[in-house]
Amino acid sequence: MNDFGWSRSQVSGLYSAATLVAGCIMIFVGRFIDKLGQRSMMVIVGTFLAIACFFNSIVSSMWMLAVGFFLIRLLGQGSMGLLSSTLVVQWFVKKRGLALSIMSLGGFLSAMLFPIINTWIIETYDWQTAWRVWGIALLVIFVPIAFFGVRNKPEEIGLVPDGKEGKEKTKKGLLGIPVVQAEQNWTLKEAMKTRAFWAILVCVGIPGMVNTGITFHIISIFGSNDLSPQIAATVLSLMAVVGIPMTLVSGFLTEKVKTNYLLTAIFVIEIILLFLLIFVTNYSLAIAFGLLWGIAGGLERIGLTIILPNYFGRRYIGSINGFGVTMGVIGSSLGPLPFGVGFDLFNSYTPVLLGILIFPVIGVVCSLIAKKPVKLDGTIETH
Repeated sequence: MNDFGWSRSQVSGLYSAATLVAGCIMIFVGRFIDKLGQRSMMVIVGTFLAIACFFNSIVSSMWMLAVGFFLIRLLGQGSMGLLSSTLVVQWFVKKRGLALSIMSLGGFLSAMLFPIINTWIIETYDWQTAWRVWGIALLVIFVPIAFFGVRNKPEEIGLVPDGKEGKEKTKKGLLGIPVVQAEQNWTLKEAMKTRAFWAILVCVGIPGMVNTGITFHIISIFGSNDLSPQIAATVLSLMAVVGIPMTLVSGFLTEKVKTNYLLTAIFVIEIILLFLLIFVTNYSLAIAFGLLWGIAGGLERIGLTIILPNYFGRRYIGSINGFGVTMGVIGSSLGPLPFGVGFDLFNSYTPVLLGILIFPVIGVVCSLIAKKPVKLDGTIETH
C-alpha cells in the first residue's frame, strides 16, 4: 500500500475475492490428494508455493496482487492445511484426535514466530526480500523433507494406523486391526447422500463466519463500548494463548465424547460469546470474553477437523475434506460483511450481534442431527 498508493479497501477487497475463489477450488485439490497421495502433492504444492512467493516479490499492479493473493491462499493456507490434516488422518484412527491436536501446535507456533521474522526481514531489507526468503526456504527445506520423509499411508511400510506392525497385530489380534477394519470408507458421492454430511458442512461454515466477523471488527466493536484498541489486541492474544492448551484438551475429548456433541458445545459457547460481546464494557468482561473465545477456538480447531474422517473413513478423505475446507473459507469470506453493513444501518453492533445469533443456533440444530451414518448391506443409514 505504501509503495504503490493502494487503499486499504482495495487491498482488502482483492484479498476477500481471491480467498473466496481459492476456497472453491479446494474441492479439486482434495480429489488430487486422493489420486496422487499426500507425498506427491506436498512436493508439487510446495514447489508451486515457492514460485508463488517469488511471483509476489515482483508484484507491481493490482491485477498481479490479486493473482498473488489467490496463489498464496490456494497453495498455502488452503492446500497445505488440507494436506497436513489428511496425512495425519491416514496414520491415526484411535489416537486421531490427539495426533491432530499435536499437529495444530505448528499453526500456533508459526502464528507467533512468522510475523516477528517477517517484520525483521522487511525492516532490515524490504518486503520483496521477505517473499524470496520463504520461496527459497520452501525449495531448500520443505520440499526435500516432503519427498524423502513423507509416506502416504502406514500400509506402505508394513504398518497400520496408530503405529503397530501389521503382522504382529494380525498374529496377536491386537486392537488396531479391528479398529481399521471397523472404519467404513465412503466415497464423496456416498457421503453426499447422507444427512450428516450436509449438516457437518453447515457446522464447518458457521464458526468461520462468526469468528472472522468478530476478529475483523473487534477494535470497532470494543471502541463502540469505549474500550481501547490495546484491550482488543490483548483479547486477541489471550484467545490465541488459551487456544493452545484447549487444542490439546479437545484432542483427548474427541476420544471420550461423540464428535457431534462436541460441536454442539462449541455452538452453545458461541451463543454465549455473542451475548457477552454486547455487554463487554470493561476490562474484566473483555478478559472473560477472551478466555471463553480461546476455549471455543481450541475445541473448534480439532472438532471440526476430525468429524469428517471419523464419519467417512480415510480412503477418500481428500475429496471429502476438500468440501469442508471450501465451506470454511466461504464462511470466513462472508463473515465481516453483515457486521459492517449492520453497523452502517444501525450505527450500533447490538442489532448485528443479536441477528448473528441465528447462525450458532442453526449450528446447534445441525450438530445434533449430524449423527454418524452407517452403511449396511450396500445401503446407507443416517444413524
